[in-house]
Amino acid sequence: MKNSPKRIFFVLFFFFSIILCFAADPAEGFWVSIDEKTGKDSVGWEIFIQNGRLYGRIVSLAGLPQNIRAERCRDSYSGFPTPGRVSSMPVVGTTWIFGLEPDDHPGRWKGGSVVDPTDGSMYGCRITFHPADGNSYRSDTLEMRGGMWPFGRSQFWRRATQAQAMGLR
Repeated sequence: MKNSPKRIFFVLFFFFSIILCFAADPAEGFWVSIDEKTGKDSVGWEIFIQNGRLYGRIVSLAGLPQNIRAERCRDSYSGFPTPGRVSSMPVVGTTWIFGLEPDDHPGRWKGGSVVDPTDGSMYGCRITFHPADGNSYRSDTLEMRGGMWPFGRSQFWRRATQAQAMGLR
């Protein structure tokens, strides 16, 4: 049986489609947030997708004990992904960014929430991945924007290895 160009095209198309379906979103992975006042690494994050939604969990804290609790938080928040009293949860290991939906491009997420474990405030959240371009972004950067629309502020995080994100102390 002879391979026709049409058959080869469809087989290749099928395999590339499968690869794209399982390709990771560029926002997924490990990131380090930078303290805006000092310019130093402050928090290690793991960003992940679960059931089509984007989440973010703190994996380490710079200059703080790794076992501190979110005592300034309320006991519960609407849509919070972890069951239990939030005010007694550890900061490290808890998912603080939750419920983001995919936007119109890979690496863009919207419509979620973020809880600030230092003061218990909850904000709307969106995340945008910016690839390194040598100009505006020297390295892969994740913009996490939290606020009450249209007011808010952005934090810019740099991509990290798992060891770097988890190794802040």
